Amino acid sequence: MTDKPTDAALVADLVALLDPAPLGDDRFEGARKKGGVGRVFGGQVIAQALIAAERTVDEDRAAHSLHAYFLRGGNEEYPITLDVDRQLDGGSFSNRRVVASQPRGDGDPEGGMQPILNLAASFQKHQPGLEHERVVLPAVPPPEDLRSDEELRAEIAPTLPERVQRFFNEPRPIEIRAATGRHWLTEGPQEPVQHSWFRARAPLPDDPRIHRAVLAYLSDMQLLGTSIMPHGLSWMRGEVKSASLDHAIWFHAPFRADEWLLYSCDSPWSGGSRGFNRGQIFQDGRLVASVAQEGMIRRVEPRAR
Repeated sequence: MTDKPTDAALVADLVALLDPAPLGDDRFEGARKKGGVGRVFGGQVIAQALIAAERTVDEDRAAHSLHAYFLRGGNEEYPITLDVDRQLDGGSFSNRRVVASQPRGDGDPEGGMQPILNLAASFQKHQPGLEHERVVLPAVPPPEDLRSDEELRAEIAPTLPERVQRFFNEPRPIEIRAATGRHWLTEGPQEPVQHSWFRARAPLPDDPRIHRAVLAYLSDMQLLGTSIMPHGLSWMRGEVKSASLDHAIWFHAPFRADEWLLYSCDSPWSGGSRGFNRGQIFQDGRLVASVAQEGMIRRVEPRAR
């Protein structure tokens, strides 16, 4: 039996995964996930593309927003090529466009590459300015009073189809404690609202770019599932097929991704096989980031166990 990796090892692997290697001429290579055998997690591609873009921008310019479109599902068997286009370097702002690609078909690079994600990111020098904040902080229990998703998953896993048990029990570098609503526990229609606490399981380096990348990574968790909750379906039971279509993040204020972040998600609309989702991310009572995403959601007949 394989020993369970330590929290520090899980987080070190995550930091390495999100750190693309330079290939020259504003081209980078995003590593493949260790042991990955399925579709690439969308948050991984977003974070790798963000870091690649940041590597071409002066360090005094921090990312304040990104907008990404998922074009095709990525394959965890291959690395990801990231091509950065320097579209603007102005007095205060810089803008970058990133195309993430993988080999076509059987994975042979000589057969050509195809894009799996397009991302645009904007960066700004720190500047003082007008400030206000008009948000309602959700009234939820603190993370210390909640059970971890790891405990809940261990309890639920035996009731799930065998095809999903390995994924369900896989050790994760991000610790999650749900305060209200869990889309994967849906047994009937629920309000499309989820509040969850997130943090990296071990301390991260002090580089703010790493913390933004980890937040970009975790921002793709839970979000799309919120739009499924009113319909009483669960992808864990094989009742729904889903895929992210686009994803946007606005970074408002400094934060640490290795300290508790409250992710408040809601879904105001679904229709036409699509669901729209919004997220607000808080730390220490401050709004530090906002997220929006639309994804495909389709009812399917449950598969046999």
